[in-house]
Amino acid sequence: MAGELVADGAVDVEGAVPADSVAVAEVAEALDVVGSLSPSRAGDFLACPLLYRFRTVDKLPERTSPDAARGTLVHKVLEDLFDLPADDRTPASAEAMLEPTWASLVAADPDLADLFPEEGEAVAGWMVSCREVLARYFRLEDPRRLEPAERELYLETVTGSRLQLRGIIDRVDVAPDGSVRVVDYKTGRSPREGGEARALFQLKFYGLLLWRLRGVVPRRLQLMYLGNGEIVHYEPDEQDLLATERKVEALWRAIELARTTGDWRPSRGPLCAWCDHQALCPAWGGTPPPLPEPASALDRSVNG
Repeated sequence: MAGELVADGAVDVEGAVPADSVAVAEVAEALDVVGSLSPSRAGDFLACPLLYRFRTVDKLPERTSPDAARGTLVHKVLEDLFDLPADDRTPASAEAMLEPTWASLVAADPDLADLFPEEGEAVAGWMVSCREVLARYFRLEDPRRLEPAERELYLETVTGSRLQLRGIIDRVDVAPDGSVRVVDYKTGRSPREGGEARALFQLKFYGLLLWRLRGVVPRRLQLMYLGNGEIVHYEPDEQDLLATERKVEALWRAIELARTTGDWRPSRGPLCAWCDHQALCPAWGGTPPPLPEPASALDRSVNG
């Protein structure tokens, strides 16, 4: 799974471009795009413009957390689970995949080993939590009855205003009648009251991508919260997706205004407790670093 680890337990799409990023840049240049936006980066700006700046403009490093690593591991197991014959997609099979999948992730990114510098109770307890999350998945659906059309599907499109949109969908299901369901796994808990809007915005972003690229409005957009075993779903129509497109483009105009003015305001809230950048945040008495040299439109289209 491409991309960097993020705190909500999923894999961030930032940087998750096709293997040949030069080709992506060439396409962006040919289309004369004004910039690029993913659901993760859009969510950053909505939550806190300064967080967007730290991650996208300053590109400050962030620590990998056990929660984020759990999300990456469970996502990978659920992706690979559907490579098995249908009858073998059982809780026992998924559980047996955990440790070898973790070993392969650590081999690909040795820094993950630093999460548990001493083998023993810490990693054992963490692996128990991964098993619990996987067990909740099987209480929500039976993978033996599913044949996903696509997994870890990377999509990108360009709007009429030349804004490039991109994202990775965990799973796409297509019913015999052709109706489409977009499924996104979250290894955290479902949001508290008032927090669902951000989650639904991400879902609608995925729906917009699929519609613009394939001309099909998904019948259902579905979030599976494996932290507490809940499903949130939404059934969009074209008007919903057009409204989402307008919101995304308005969001990009706000981002460009912040770039122009240098006014990246912090927004203090519950997510601050998990932010790696409190020491640099004015809301917590810190001072942000000087802004780097402005990126070209092409740089923004690939990295922004």
